[in-house]
Amino acid sequence: MKIIETHTAIQVEQPIRLQEYAVGIFNTIPTKSGIKKAIKKELVFVNGKLASTALFICGGETIELFSAESETEYKRLELPLEVLFEDDYLAIIYKPAGILVSGNKFVTIANALTQNLQKSAQIDAVKPQPIHRLDYPTSGVLLIGKTSSSIHILSKLFENKEIQKTYYAVCIGKMKSLGNINSPIENKASETLFEVVETVISKRFDFLNLVKLSPKTGRKHQLRIHLSVFGNQILGDKEYGNNELILKGNGLYLHASSLEFTHPFTQEKISITKELPKKFRKIFPSKN
Repeated sequence: MKIIETHTAIQVEQPIRLQEYAVGIFNTIPTKSGIKKAIKKELVFVNGKLASTALFICGGETIELFSAESETEYKRLELPLEVLFEDDYLAIIYKPAGILVSGNKFVTIANALTQNLQKSAQIDAVKPQPIHRLDYPTSGVLLIGKTSSSIHILSKLFENKEIQKTYYAVCIGKMKSLGNINSPIENKASETLFEVVETVISKRFDFLNLVKLSPKTGRKHQLRIHLSVFGNQILGDKEYGNNELILKGNGLYLHASSLEFTHPFTQEKISITKELPKKFRKIFPSKN
């Protein structure tokens, strides 16, 4: 084995498990699952000693990543992305529909970030990493961390609901002008606020609604499940919709429109919005 990357741990307020701290510190392993696999394969050492998943990091430790002799050279992905905001700590990019944020596939947003973002000059700079997820068929704004500390802090902001997300969807059928959907998802409390912005008459679907959505919780597929349960499935939803109401060839009509939060390092008020995709504006011309 040979050392391929070395990292000196920054000081942390409270000890944190290695597998949590190490997310994003190595260019070749950006995900938590990847870190856990590397530890179990005995490829990670801390202060010269073999690391375990039970090890805690306090700050100042030397963390080394080794490669197995059989590992192949890391391959870079060329995928141009629209960068909506960027500084030394974080970035916000536009994720097109039809691309995975991360995972085992080669073509992912995570694998394309180093090609599209400037390397941070901070001492704890790491390979840029997505802070949250957007479904494969969903388009919209995606928050990226560029340092170990920003990845950790931004993740906490999401957990504490200190980052406001706004989505827009095209929903089928007659709807109330606004309301609250709080149906549990997998026996967990879930809440979504909605507001109908515009409605058009449709020969096939009777009514199509442009709906503003504000999720108050972050369950997997929450918006898609809530609207389907509510009786107003999202146009193009093949997983949670009635197959007879699928509009083939245009994908899912769900768009992550904006992110609002206070920058944890500069205290700047960040408010980034990405306009509706063209397919939305074809249905609702007034939004052009």
